[in-house]
Amino acid sequence: MRGLIHIYTGDGKGKTTASIGLMVRFLSYGKKVLFVQMQKARPSGEIGFLEKNINIKIMRCTTIKKFIWKMNEEEKKEYIRQHREGFNKAINEIKNNEYDLVVFDEIIGAISQKAIIEKEVIEFLTHKEDNIEVVLTGRNASKNLIDIADYVSDIKCVKHPFKKGIISRKGVEF
Repeated sequence: MRGLIHIYTGDGKGKTTASIGLMVRFLSYGKKVLFVQMQKARPSGEIGFLEKNINIKIMRCTTIKKFIWKMNEEEKKEYIRQHREGFNKAINEIKNNEYDLVVFDEIIGAISQKAIIEKEVIEFLTHKEDNIEVVLTGRNASKNLIDIADYVSDIKCVKHPFKKGIISRKGVEF
């Protein structure tokens, strides 16, 4: 099977959820999956569930549990260092193992925050093995990323309970 590139972008809820749906589909056929999660360090329901499958490897790129706009300068530097190190580890993991699907969750946001260098992501995408399916998620995908992708889904927020002051709920948002 020829591996294609997917982008799930936009300001709506469901980008990570869509990528997990695709992972479940791959896993149900006994395929190997690498899930690289950026920008998220808090516990979430999907991680605990996915860890139970032997055909998935999960890599999380940060230990910082704050949004970047709430970080001081030292925390921002550490956030960037952890993401760049995590991205490089993920690329080495892909080179040294055979994965059918690689999901870079929230990598587009990490690129927007300058924690990941877009040029390096594009370099990986243009030189990846032909059989690897790749998913990138996050808000505000650039034209360069959109141009290289085979699938692009723009998930729009029409209405969200956060705007009413309802905080994230276990099992729904995390």
